[in-house]
Amino acid sequence: MLPSQTLLHTAVLALAVLQAFASDTFIAAVYEHAVILPDATAEPVSPEDALALMNRNMDVLEEAIKEAAQQGAHIIVTPEDGIYGWRFTRETIYPYLEDIPDPAVNWIPCTDPTRFAPTPVQERLSCMARNNSIYVVANIGDKKPCNSSDPGCPPDGRYQYNTDVVFDPKGKLLARYHKYNLFRRETQFNYPKEPEAITFETPFGKFGIFTCFDILFREPAVVLVSELQVDTVLFPTAWMNVLPFLTAVEFHSAWAMGMGVNLLSANTHNISFAMTGDGLFTPEGPAAYHYDSGTEEGRLLLAELSARPRLSPTYPPAVNWSLYATNIKKFPVEKDTFSGAVRRDIFTFSELRHKAGNYTVCQGVLCCHLIYRMLNKSNDEVYVLGAFDGLHGSLIKYHWQICTLLKCKSTDLNTCGQSVEMAQTKFEMFSLSGTFDTNYVFPEVLYSGVQLAPGEFEVLHDGRLKSKHGTSQPLVTATLFGRLYEKDLPHPLRTSP
Repeated sequence: MLPSQTLLHTAVLALAVLQAFASDTFIAAVYEHAVILPDATAEPVSPEDALALMNRNMDVLEEAIKEAAQQGAHIIVTPEDGIYGWRFTRETIYPYLEDIPDPAVNWIPCTDPTRFAPTPVQERLSCMARNNSIYVVANIGDKKPCNSSDPGCPPDGRYQYNTDVVFDPKGKLLARYHKYNLFRRETQFNYPKEPEAITFETPFGKFGIFTCFDILFREPAVVLVSELQVDTVLFPTAWMNVLPFLTAVEFHSAWAMGMGVNLLSANTHNISFAMTGDGLFTPEGPAAYHYDSGTEEGRLLLAELSARPRLSPTYPPAVNWSLYATNIKKFPVEKDTFSGAVRRDIFTFSELRHKAGNYTVCQGVLCCHLIYRMLNKSNDEVYVLGAFDGLHGSLIKYHWQICTLLKCKSTDLNTCGQSVEMAQTKFEMFSLSGTFDTNYVFPEVLYSGVQLAPGEFEVLHDGRLKSKHGTSQPLVTATLFGRLYEKDLPHPLRTSP
């Protein structure tokens, strides 16, 4: 047999093995980790001290991995920054980094620890996966030497990357992903020269992976889902909650529903940084989620998920997000509007003055439409319909289109858009829609106390976000959160030599 024929035969055989053991469902786990942080220092610590800190965090993660495996989990995702934390400069993070090879090298660090030594973190993660027969997903730091022949090489002679790694149940390094969209405080890391679209096959579907801030951008998030057709996205994150639209649980659940995939979201837990909220999210809504802003404890979540949600009989139909709203003729645009800020974004708001009504508010090319009936409007609460169509961000600017039914912080209209998580008013019904210029719209419903509303709302094929039988809890916001990736401005920091 010719070498090329041998390779083809091997590939076909491997696919056949996967299909033979394919499962319709799998048990997934995520762990929200209360990370043990290093002391803030101006000078780098020794490699020994860095490893000691990382081992303390990995001790906690190992217990979570063992528990997940004992409960039948096939895969577990751990958080971004979950092994060494943050508070770093470029120089002080260096002792925490390892050189992570391309997974094509076919390497099991647990059984061959000296092949790319020193790699004690990769060795330990590999052994966690191998000893518990589970896929382990973790976030660590990668370092790559470079020299003057590379015009993009940093002055210190190395690239440093925020990196996710995946080890299979035998401990093999299966995947490596370098974060492409760095948050503004991640100055310790470099941008990869090109975005990476990392996927891998398992007996329970096709998986993709990216990190935290990546979820808001086309590359790699939309590429993985819309072009490469992954079934499940692995998502280590260190998400700082921002009410009213960007708490971890509401946006990650909405993203999974809008994109039509499973999202395994593992967050760090640090209430002083407003970090909490993780979950196992599906196209139909959250299978399990956790939000705790009152304690410093971590949390393990498990749930059984559809391995190939697009093939599920309950998979939501395609949505035309502007169909209903663009055909509305009877709703006049509200004249009594005012401007209000959600962080730095200036929304156009209209107060809902009655217990029931029809409202339309426009900004730019976006018009937002709302039909509603309040069940028990509290006299000391104000709700508004709001629209935003524009660029968001102070340094990295990306385009949002947002329609929202929103509770204000107080009866003072100047507080509309400010952070609020408690409410008293329930709704008998609501129907929210908008004239979106994008197919990428994410539906959010957030109840009082930062609670989701699984099974209590639906998205119709014509783009309406509707309550099914009223709201069982007081409502903080119902939002359609749209992204116009094609209108994003060029990234001011990412450069390719």
